[in-house]
Amino acid sequence: MTSNPKYYIIDAAVLPEVFRRVAEAKRLLETGEAPNVSEAAKRMEISRSVFYKYRDAIFPFQNLMAGRIITFQLMLHDEPGALSALLTIFAQWSANILTINQIIPTNGCAMVTITAETGELRGSLEELLRNLRDVDGVLKAEVLAG
Repeated sequence: MTSNPKYYIIDAAVLPEVFRRVAEAKRLLETGEAPNVSEAAKRMEISRSVFYKYRDAIFPFQNLMAGRIITFQLMLHDEPGALSALLTIFAQWSANILTINQIIPTNGCAMVTITAETGELRGSLEELLRNLRDVDGVLKAEVLAG
């Protein structure tokens, strides 16, 4: 008899400390801050057996609705620093860049597609777009999807 697992979203503050430590040990391993389970467990002051006991039952909550993912399409003059200037604007507006794709420039122009998470945006999307259009070397800037 196979039972389907039930999942709950629970505030970490009400969890037993051991669960938070296992979650943090998993994060240390995933980010490479700890090279192996032994080191992660040691740093979190839990035993390896505790880590192995709970590791497959504890997952961080990723609130996918918290941020908004927007894809921008930009036409740039093919000149040094044009893309860098765009990236600076994204950073200033706290837009987290997820992907950058650029087509090989032709006729002195390059098409760039940038996908960014804009949940922490400092201002409106329209203001960001206006700032992107004002960058020297930007011929066109528009929202492609999102």
